[in-house]
Amino acid sequence: MKRAQLLHNPHAGEKDFSKKELMKLIGAEGFECIYSSIKKDSWEEFDDETDFLIIAGGDGTVRRVAKALVKRRLLDKQFPIALLPHGTANNVAATLNISGDISNIIRSWHKATPKKFDLGKVWGLSDELFFLEGFGFGIFPKLMKVMKKMEEGLIENRDEKIRTARAVLLDVVMSYKARQCTIVADEVDHTGKYILVEVMNTTSIGPNLGLSNSGDPGDGEFEVVLIPESHQKKFEAFLLNRINGKEDTYSFTTLKAKKIQVFWEGKDLHADDEIVKIEKPVEVTIEIQPGILEFLVTEDIA
Repeated sequence: MKRAQLLHNPHAGEKDFSKKELMKLIGAEGFECIYSSIKKDSWEEFDDETDFLIIAGGDGTVRRVAKALVKRRLLDKQFPIALLPHGTANNVAATLNISGDISNIIRSWHKATPKKFDLGKVWGLSDELFFLEGFGFGIFPKLMKVMKKMEEGLIENRDEKIRTARAVLLDVVMSYKARQCTIVADEVDHTGKYILVEVMNTTSIGPNLGLSNSGDPGDGEFEVVLIPESHQKKFEAFLLNRINGKEDTYSFTTLKAKKIQVFWEGKDLHADDEIVKIEKPVEVTIEIQPGILEFLVTEDIA
């Protein structure tokens, strides 16, 4: 019998899974499981007898657990991660094609295999920084600032939260002033004026907005997505279509790179779902850290 440790965020998403319900579903599939709430101080005490970790929560919970695992020493046991996504966007799970009925996801762990997952490391800021989803400049961190000012808890429904965030993003894009950005990706210069520069490790970021169709978080490369000033109106139309549930043929400018140097003239900056506070424009270097984490994935989730 495989032994798992459940790391649960009881406040994630629509709070639709309790400790009791999760433990019952996991136990019914024959897994021995111990429970930890990430709201308790002791949740980072991992047992070396554990075969894998289970994260029940959203992207913020995944990032929090990843931080704890990255801090472990090289000789410490490393654990593969199984995801039970029930946050708002679930960008990491979507990239790994983990979705559907929770019982089916749990059942799939019997035949799941570990998939390597890269991390991004950022140099040049006052604090050491890494990311799982994306690191970027421009409209997305601006969106995050606006959303934080809105009253928390105003909207409970996941789909409505995403629609609202996309509508706010459209307002941000319509008024955003493009900034000059010096970008050197694997020694190739792409300097210009942009409203968004996003170094992506997942296929979607923010309000579950897919910017990268071909991104693979285990391929040892980033997808760098650029929206230049000249495409601002096109991106507005793309967002409006997505808000209205329509398809759009807008094609993002993307680059593949392992190391990127960026100097951005603005102050809007983020790593995953965290706003990075800077007082003046900064020059940073972003490097891929291949295969730092492992997630359990299968092709047969339905």
